[in-house]
Amino acid sequence: MPWRYRSSAALAILLVTALWPGRSIAAPPLSFDIPGTTLSDALARFARQSGRQLLFAPSDVAGRRGASVHGSLDPDRALAKLLAGSGLRARAAPGGAILLEPVPMAKAAPRTLIDPEAIAPAEVAKAPDIVVVGTPGGGRRRQEAAFAVTSIDRIAIDRLAPASTADVLKLVPGLTIESSGGKNGANIFVRGYPSGGDAEYVTFQTEGVPFFPPATLSFLENSQLYRIDETVQRVEAVRGGTGALFASGQPGVTVNLVQREGGDHLEGVAKLDVIDDGEVRGDALLSGPLGKDTRFMIGGYYSQGDGIRSPRFDGDRGGQITANLRHDFSRGSVLVFARYLNDRSQWLLPIPVEQNGRHISAYPGFDAGTGTLAGPDTRTGALNDGQRYDLEDGRGARIVNLGANLEGDLGGGFTVRDKLSWLSGHADTTGLVSGDVAPESASAFSASLGGTIASLTTVSDGRAVSPDQAVVEAGVWTVRKRIHALVNDATLEWKAGPSKATVGLYATRYGSRDLWNTGNDLLLTATPNAERLNMTLTNGDIVTRDGFASGASFLVNARYTGTDLAFYGAEELKLSDRVRIDAGVRHQHHRVDGTVADNQAAGPGGLDGNPLTLYDNDDVVLSGTSTRLRYRGGAWSWTVGVNVDITHSLGTFARFSHGNSFPFFDNLRDGITVVPQVDTVEGGIKLSTRPLSLYATLFHNSFRGLATTVITNGAPLASIGGARATGVELEGVWRPTKPISVTFSGTWLDAHYRHFYTDDGLTDLTGNRVQRQPEWQWRVTPAWDFAIGGRKASLSTTVSYMGDRWSDVQNAQLLPRFWKWDAGLSIDMTSRLRLQATADNITNAIGLTEGNPRMLGAQGTGAIFARPILGRSLELSARYGF
Repeated sequence: MPWRYRSSAALAILLVTALWPGRSIAAPPLSFDIPGTTLSDALARFARQSGRQLLFAPSDVAGRRGASVHGSLDPDRALAKLLAGSGLRARAAPGGAILLEPVPMAKAAPRTLIDPEAIAPAEVAKAPDIVVVGTPGGGRRRQEAAFAVTSIDRIAIDRLAPASTADVLKLVPGLTIESSGGKNGANIFVRGYPSGGDAEYVTFQTEGVPFFPPATLSFLENSQLYRIDETVQRVEAVRGGTGALFASGQPGVTVNLVQREGGDHLEGVAKLDVIDDGEVRGDALLSGPLGKDTRFMIGGYYSQGDGIRSPRFDGDRGGQITANLRHDFSRGSVLVFARYLNDRSQWLLPIPVEQNGRHISAYPGFDAGTGTLAGPDTRTGALNDGQRYDLEDGRGARIVNLGANLEGDLGGGFTVRDKLSWLSGHADTTGLVSGDVAPESASAFSASLGGTIASLTTVSDGRAVSPDQAVVEAGVWTVRKRIHALVNDATLEWKAGPSKATVGLYATRYGSRDLWNTGNDLLLTATPNAERLNMTLTNGDIVTRDGFASGASFLVNARYTGTDLAFYGAEELKLSDRVRIDAGVRHQHHRVDGTVADNQAAGPGGLDGNPLTLYDNDDVVLSGTSTRLRYRGGAWSWTVGVNVDITHSLGTFARFSHGNSFPFFDNLRDGITVVPQVDTVEGGIKLSTRPLSLYATLFHNSFRGLATTVITNGAPLASIGGARATGVELEGVWRPTKPISVTFSGTWLDAHYRHFYTDDGLTDLTGNRVQRQPEWQWRVTPAWDFAIGGRKASLSTTVSYMGDRWSDVQNAQLLPRFWKWDAGLSIDMTSRLRLQATADNITNAIGLTEGNPRMLGAQGTGAIFARPILGRSLELSARYGF
């Protein structure tokens, strides 16, 4: 790392360690005039008169009264007096705000004084109404946020029973989630941002710091670097808005995974899950105090199974362990965390299905919900260049992630924070990738090569196969990535009266060592768990070797290193009790250096020099030369917003933001140096009452310089240009009666390309719909909480709808709309033991999430390649807590 980047990161840490305060400084007395009234009104008056930010759930203060407070008092004593007898107590939150919470029943008497010895910033992780992402670091009530943000608590996560991290984001409006590719390797699309796949405009954080700054590299989207387990308390996602300003400066969506933290008592969880496909998973967690000011948490999971699309070997296997430790000082805290992930799953790719217009059905003999081409016969082998492969390796990660959050009150309204993350490991992919031709007879396949079949046999046992056998080609793709990242985000905040100013320094260094080998087509039977075939032609041509009809079509041997340095500042000003404005600016410098080995054709006759062995005639090899990559660039981002609290429960916001993304390693390798830019105008209303919580956002995005890349014919194909998108996001909960709730979310999106070119700039796709994102999508989850024989129970069901989409930028491959129905039931057998059943895709709907990205243009009618959602499954779980 160059000295200037090291010194910037070190300076932020030194500010925290060298200036760390050792004792508390009493706040000056203020004049208070608060009559005895409802607690909600009294707290609002206290916040106005003291300038303190209060964080609390509306349900906790409803129906309570606050005591009168008059005279010149220290703010802490004033709040203690106001809360006396209310059943609530106050704790300091990490951002300098004050968290109000019910007094635990185990306590003998209410404790309301903010005692430095009792401060527990970890409690913020348990407050469902507080969000950290999209803020400079202190947290804010969601109702007060002047941006579109979704917070998914532990109850919602458990009810959803997500198979992957990306599945959780299905609860976030504005996002289109495709998790049909397996537990690792999702496609996540954001608010009409043009993208060919992966998660190009999604940044993942843990504890408020990105763990791998590039949002996406080819064959690596960052949800596969973190798995949801019992150690995750909640998931936050901010869309647009302030995301372009803080941390990595993501203008799309920033997702923060908030870990559980230890509390005042020793607690534990043990959980066992069994899926009807045979997969078994175990989770465990233990947390609690290590002393008066120190708390710990440790937990994780391990799972093993074939997966719903069973290849008849362990397609899914692995686990994760996470631990954290928080120590509270009189005027600050430090949180350190560590995580080890070693998890992989089968990379699920398009399979044969039948399409006739909008009607999708299973290909004969191939179950659309459970079928896969991978199987025992294709699992292992040797590529033309001698490289061995094993499909059991699948797609996943083996990484270590260490990090820390430090926070200190410097006095005089100044707060310093530092967030640090270090990650290192492997993120590899091995998969069987469908070709560009739908199933056809073996005789038709031989005719496309200019000959007729002399022999057609299975590789495994030499059994003769009929020329009428339907066959397909699918390639063995191997991608090896050795990744590393060091991230530091430091901020200094100053509060003075109605003003809160923040300046920040974000510095990171990251890299990837890539080894790719794509192409390597196998000739297979068009059946589940397909068999490899060997073919010769009557003219003497040898079509295959151990089933391989070709070798490598694209090789990558590359080393990349990137650094980013960003300075940002934000000002928030409270104009009145109800109106708050904010503005911020950021400048980021982006630097990439790399070396990429060059490809060349193997030469006449291929690797073996024999033109009759067709299977290697078109192979590519590394030429022995390389190309150096060098990029230097910078850009400004800015935002301005306003939040108006019409009442305590009804608010509105408006915001304009200008954001940027930079070309990362794969873009630069492919010669793409444009800097994507997006301007977003958005506004919304926020309603939070006991019967109804509603968040509605209207947005308009204008994009320039966006690049969409897909791997076609074994090599990257890029499209570059702009787009415009207008949309409405809706989410909320309706509680018509106490035991019944209806959770809902939905998105309407009108997104089209504008001056968007493909085919090396020859084709203008202006007016085409942005690929893979529907005009309409929504989900509704009614739930009923009831009792059976005195035992608590909950029954829920979810109906979701995905509208028509186009799989490709040309709008030639239609992905028809579909419905999906899920359900869940949980019963508390005792106060510690809970049983749960979750049924997914009850009707076995065949919903396509991807066409054939390896093919340009329409696939026609009849048999095609496409990737459907997973078929029906049932998951049973038992959870024991203490």
